[in-house]
Amino acid sequence: MGSARRTGVAVITDSTAYLPPGLAERHGVTIVPLQIAVGGTVRDENDITTAEAAQALREWRPVTTSRPAPERFADTYRSVGESGASAIVSVHLSAEMSGTVEAARLAAASAPVPVQVVDSGTIGLGLGLSALTAAAAALRGASASEAASAALRRADESRSLFYVDTLEHLRRGGRIGAAATLLGSALMMKPLLGIEDGRIAPLEKVRTSARALARLEELVVAEAGDRRVDLGVQHLAAASRAEALAARLRARLPGVEDIYVGEVGPVIGAHVGPGMLGVVVAPQL
Repeated sequence: MGSARRTGVAVITDSTAYLPPGLAERHGVTIVPLQIAVGGTVRDENDITTAEAAQALREWRPVTTSRPAPERFADTYRSVGESGASAIVSVHLSAEMSGTVEAARLAAASAPVPVQVVDSGTIGLGLGLSALTAAAAALRGASASEAASAALRRADESRSLFYVDTLEHLRRGGRIGAAATLLGSALMMKPLLGIEDGRIAPLEKVRTSARALARLEELVVAEAGDRRVDLGVQHLAAASRAEALAARLRARLPGVEDIYVGEVGPVIGAHVGPGMLGVVVAPQL
């Protein structure tokens, strides 16, 4: 995604932030796409629809993902610098899940303006809200270091919880981490997972999808408490579930400021599979 001419600190993130359409542009956030291969054909994530990826996953066709090359980041940093930015904050998905942060750091070493690369330790709207926090800080006149610190603090204080219909996609993609302990007993279970220390970790095992979704809601309510929070409700091929959950959470949580509801893209989708439903609880700073 390109960016308009700007001055001061610019913010860049990657396509796994999954910000709602138009939100990144309104906040001046530039997005660098990850890549996805379906049946051996490699494309940028924004060049394939989530529906295509979900269908390939249902058919158990090979779906793999990869980080952007350092050259892609180098081109983006150069373009943003040429547009007038004096510094860049580059906020990305967890280094425990992807080499994206490493690629960004390699490119930052030769960028024409100073670049601070932030490992958010998370993914999805947890990452997206972290990048927006950096952008808001930059708009208020914060330095690159201050904007990077704001992004990291937002990410650190947020929590991501999610449900998957099966662990098989995570297993195939090598992203299962500590949740591998669930594999032996998960055949008749519906797992609830979270992101801890940048990795996917098991939370609970529930016997039915209905109970798992109800339990997910209770965990979100407990996590939010009476704090002022933003929520991100994300799904893959489960729009009605996501909208219904968002409505219930808004009714139950008076401290909610904004709720963002959307479908994850193909890169996350390749690892979680159709039916995934997740919530990011992001306390306001």
